[in-house]
Amino acid sequence: MKIGFNLPNVGQHSHRPEGIALFAREAEKLGADSLWVGDRLLAPVRPEVNYPGEDGIPAEFRASLDPFATLTIAATVTSRPLLGTSMLIAPWYTPALLARSLTTLDQFSGGRLIAGLGAGWMPEEFQSVGVPYGERGARFDECLDVLEAFWTTNPVEHKGRFTTTPASYVDVKPVRQRIPVYLPSFTPAGIKRAARRADGIIPAAFPGHFDPTAMTGLLAQVRAAAAVAGRQPEDIDLILRVNTKAGDSVESIADVLLRARDAGIGHSFVDLTFRDRARSVEHAIDLAGRLLDEVK
Repeated sequence: MKIGFNLPNVGQHSHRPEGIALFAREAEKLGADSLWVGDRLLAPVRPEVNYPGEDGIPAEFRASLDPFATLTIAATVTSRPLLGTSMLIAPWYTPALLARSLTTLDQFSGGRLIAGLGAGWMPEEFQSVGVPYGERGARFDECLDVLEAFWTTNPVEHKGRFTTTPASYVDVKPVRQRIPVYLPSFTPAGIKRAARRADGIIPAAFPGHFDPTAMTGLLAQVRAAAAVAGRQPEDIDLILRVNTKAGDSVESIADVLLRARDAGIGHSFVDLTFRDRARSVEHAIDLAGRLLDEVK
């Protein structure tokens, strides 16, 4: 099983940006197979929508480093781990600029990028970037169209509801034919979108509340829908995100990884953002090493 970790770009560690390069280098030495970033912009004082399981917005979301810059650092100090986004909020970004940023990261990393893209859920962030919250689904779909066009055709041409690209030459392409796109799939609309558009899905698991059959069952749903859409079901992959919280033991986190492996899930990564509250980057590195020792 491939095992990865979130880079420390969200929460208290973002006040120590040199920790990005430190964590990335040390995680690679320890044997991590992938490194990931989240995408948060702000933490509203009076949120319209609370974070799931919280009475408000977690304090960690008050501090966040840019995911593109964070992955650029990781790309330059590592050579082996895959680099992933989980999740970039695609509707925030002008699609053509997003295509360029992701292509640049893929080039910098030698073709190691995985683009995990989501539609977003926090209304205040959409207000801040000037994108109507109610348009996020339509903008997300159009963004996927634009990315496909920019990555696979030349000249590039796109005419959509929100943006238009006249026939234009865009010579810089991903190292591979296209960057793998992974999408959420926890709603009927998400399952349908992933079945039609995704290379894979990224569901979340939690120590102490993990049912591997729910994950494999979700993958089966997406693959069945992909077959209906005329795609090869086996082309849809699953990468498991393990969300941790304060108090989760190394053993409980490792248990999720081991049970996922036994269920046939080939790639998981652990988000230590909430588990490592008030601890140092060095502590997060030590925790990553202990998890790898437990599982690999």
